[in-house]
Amino acid sequence: MANIKSQIKRNRQTVKRAGRNKAVRSELKTRTKAASTAVETGAEDAAELTRLAVKRIDSAATKGVIHKNAAARRKSRLMKRPAQPD
Repeated sequence: MANIKSQIKRNRQTVKRAGRNKAVRSELKTRTKAASTAVETGAEDAAELTRLAVKRIDSAATKGVIHKNAAARRKSRLMKRPAQPD
């Protein structure tokens, strides 16, 4: 355990930020998985779910949770899925 006052505060901040980032990442994975499942099954709302997943990916990149290039890669892979033949 840290003895220095500033380090104690930094530890509190780190825990807080890690929790926030974990929530964002979790929702990102959930939305992406829902969109890819909908595309594979041919669900009617696949376009809407894909749009929401892309929105969350952009949001995570803006907040710095994931890198902007990682966001671009994930969006690209997600958008390619409907174009694939069954």
